[in-house]
Amino acid sequence: MTCSAADLAQHLNSNASADYICGLFGEVQNKFIDTSYAIDSTYLLFSAYLVFSMQLGFAMLCAGSVRAKNTMNIMLTNVLDAAAGGLFYYLFGYAFAFGGPSNGFIGSHFFGMKSFPVEGYDYSHFLYQWAFAIAAAGITSGSIAERTQFVAYLIYSAFLTGFVYPVVSHWFWSTDGWASAFNTDNLLFGSGVIDFAGSGVVHLVGGVAGLWGALIEGPRIGRFDHAGRSVALRGHSASLVVLGTFMLWFGWYGFNPGSFLQILKPYSTGTYYGQWSAVGRTAVTTTLAGCSAALTTLFGKRLISGHWNVTDVCNGLLGGFAAITAGCSVVEPWAAIICGFVAAWVLIGCNKLAEKFKYDDPLEAAQLHGGCGAWGIIFTALFATEAYVNEVYAEGRPYGLFMGGGGKLLAAHVIQILVIFGWVSVTMGTLFYILHKLKLLRVSVEDEISGMDQTSHGGFAYVYVDEDDQTTKQGIMMRQMEPTNKDGSLPAV
Repeated sequence: MTCSAADLAQHLNSNASADYICGLFGEVQNKFIDTSYAIDSTYLLFSAYLVFSMQLGFAMLCAGSVRAKNTMNIMLTNVLDAAAGGLFYYLFGYAFAFGGPSNGFIGSHFFGMKSFPVEGYDYSHFLYQWAFAIAAAGITSGSIAERTQFVAYLIYSAFLTGFVYPVVSHWFWSTDGWASAFNTDNLLFGSGVIDFAGSGVVHLVGGVAGLWGALIEGPRIGRFDHAGRSVALRGHSASLVVLGTFMLWFGWYGFNPGSFLQILKPYSTGTYYGQWSAVGRTAVTTTLAGCSAALTTLFGKRLISGHWNVTDVCNGLLGGFAAITAGCSVVEPWAAIICGFVAAWVLIGCNKLAEKFKYDDPLEAAQLHGGCGAWGIIFTALFATEAYVNEVYAEGRPYGLFMGGGGKLLAAHVIQILVIFGWVSVTMGTLFYILHKLKLLRVSVEDEISGMDQTSHGGFAYVYVDEDDQTTKQGIMMRQMEPTNKDGSLPAV
């Protein structure tokens, strides 16, 4: 909107009146601009708080999925993922990810938030991206739980959040990234990669990092018997697993819808439909994918094992969320149901492969986030709709193969999977191997059998005896007594 005092003076026959009215008009316009920035910043901050709340979900999920003797250890690693990740993302990570202008490989500005903020990169954006970075580190910690030295957690968490993850997020989310859909100068296959909230950038990165950590460490003691058969080392609390799953579900509404970064953006003026509608649609697709995956896992595992297993259902639900994360903003709700259905079988299949190759991941993190994240990348390239791609990204971009958009987007997404796997394998695989050679990765056999709570953290999380652990029998054992008569005989029924 513009106001010209010269034009207005012709109608009012008074320059002073025209200047006054235009001045008021300008003040009102500035107020609208300020309000728009405030609303968008508040929306992004609230989304950041939701994503950060997922750390509590990770902590509860991890705690319930390990044996009681390692509860304090895994809880502390989740706290340190956030704390160490915060410092290293502040010093290096955010600059490597979004410090532009830069080259297509890595950012080069904003180290220690120097010369910050600038237009488009405010403190709310930093907080939101930091919450994403520590989520990737939290994924990895689950894969190497119950057998990893504490110093190794600190080293890998700092390296992942300060360097490995930021480089990947620069590639696909920065306006300078070589494969970013926001890089208008040189789009990969004329499309760039549509990884809206990070099935690849967050989940695949964390999953592949966890894969190499668990492979190099080897399985936990007792996970496979002498004949190579799988032995279940059950987590000690299904209640904590369910609590953590619901916390993660809640936080995912900041993870996916929040990735729009702003909400007050009309697609056409004067209508009910705008980016606020796309935010709502993204929440719906996220929900449907998780629900579909949960139900598919419930009945699928029932057919396979004969049980209604709540832990499996929780993991299936999270697998659906990890898969829909890439395409949540550009697919129809019905397609999200397909995404969750396939994600559940991807997770079941990955777990079968892990068992076959004697791969031990206490939280199924590599299978869930890596396998389902990779499926989510492919799914987006198949089902992204033209109208939503035009709204969220730009007009005329390639869209899903099954929706008539050709194969360019699929080609870009296959490349994304390959480069993420290669980059994380070279960086995190090398780091874990070095830690292994320096004997800084795995705890001793004695510490692993006794439990790291006792050997490294001063005692158990709570008084508890693990039914599966015959090596530690501290505490009071209670057994059920049948009622009897005074003479010792059983009472008549």
